[in-house]
Amino acid sequence: MNPIMILFSGILADSLPVLQLRAVVGEIFIHELERDGFQEYFTDRQGQAPDSPITFHANLLDHPDLPQWLRYVQRSPFQMGYLYGSATDEDVGAQTIEVTAYNRYTYEIVRQTMVISIVPSPDGEMPYQADFFVKNWNVEEVLPTDVHELFQQAVDSMWEQEGLVVVNISSALDRGGRVPLPIENRKEGVYIKVASKDPFTECLTEAKSPENRYRCKLEQQPVITCYDSFSSRFRVDWCNLTLIDLRDLNTTKLVPVYGDGILESGPEFDPPDDASDREFFYDFLLIFLLLLILGLLLCLILAYIMCCRREGV
Repeated sequence: MNPIMILFSGILADSLPVLQLRAVVGEIFIHELERDGFQEYFTDRQGQAPDSPITFHANLLDHPDLPQWLRYVQRSPFQMGYLYGSATDEDVGAQTIEVTAYNRYTYEIVRQTMVISIVPSPDGEMPYQADFFVKNWNVEEVLPTDVHELFQQAVDSMWEQEGLVVVNISSALDRGGRVPLPIENRKEGVYIKVASKDPFTECLTEAKSPENRYRCKLEQQPVITCYDSFSSRFRVDWCNLTLIDLRDLNTTKLVPVYGDGILESGPEFDPPDDASDREFFYDFLLIFLLLLILGLLLCLILAYIMCCRREGV
């Protein structure tokens, strides 16, 4: 392709229609960036849409990055990308996200504007939250609806209720995890947080019992009765299970008390006046002479090697 055509194809980008999306506070928001939806806007020299690699860049309109609650992931240019995250009460309102798709073969770009309307949760706050660590999945593998709903069903049977909500999904790398070695098909791991209005069942709380905590210190799996709730597809690390009761957090939340900016009266620092003077001349002379002698010694060794150890001398 002509370089001039490439340049203008990158500048004169097509724009897709504005997309209206909805996010609920306290629930996971997931939007798939399907390659097929952008592929038809890229054409090769024969006028056909090529199966070329596409990468995405997403940012808040008129800002370089995404809002704090929203993340983007795409494993490779031949796979779809995901926008995902969990909004808070501070994010209620409308946020405009601009997504740019790049064709890695033709350098063409296509833009799409998304308006995300963030609304409060109609069910109110769900104070009981459980954060599971699944070791054998990557975050982009759990984001499809059928996968995280399958995990939610397993939690439903373990929590003995229906109506659980997936609050958040995050990669273990975002929480300080290490990139796994590229052997044995190892995964990065993913954290899945589920919330409910009902208290934790005994099946969950026994994972945090003193006996099981001791077993975790010995790098042994806790002894609980919930293993059958999860299929072999999900390897849950029960030692990394976190149970959160937001009611306790709200009642014990510390409220900062701001003062008037004036320091309290008190005794001033009185430096001692009887400290003896110290002379540093001899210390300086010792350091200077040592460095001078060392430099002269190195010069002599170098002169001996260069002048007296030459071939034929």
